Amino acid sequence: MSACRRLRGAADERCRSRDEGGAAAGTSGDATAALVFDHALPNVPGKSLRAVLVTYGPGGASPAHTHARSAFITATVLEGAIRSRVNDGPERVYRAGESFTEMPGDRHPVSANASATEPARLLAVFVLDSDETSLTTPIR
Repeated sequence: MSACRRLRGAADERCRSRDEGGAAAGTSGDATAALVFDHALPNVPGKSLRAVLVTYGPGGASPAHTHARSAFITATVLEGAIRSRVNDGPERVYRAGESFTEMPGDRHPVSANASATEPARLLAVFVLDSDETSLTTPIR
């Protein structure tokens, strides 16, 4: 099973199309997600650290979503610029090197590439209960 397929929820469709020969990450307008790290925290029983690389094609966005109930997340923009809004807070653009956090239970209604012409990437690092299997769930 690919790391991409281990992500459940909003990322599933985009991951599935890439795993089955679809476009590579960052080549279309969609956002793709790939699990790049998953490790139990030896000094915090029952908790794990997981990292997800999210790649947005030009103009790409991910659907409004929530994350695993126990997840504390810090996201750092690696390339380009990301438009983001958490809960009812203001929409903000984060540029390469800037970070934002999401607390357990937060809603993420806006997550998009701020550019219509350049790709963008962010690394989302989760601290969560080790038994969590669904990292992202679309808001319906």
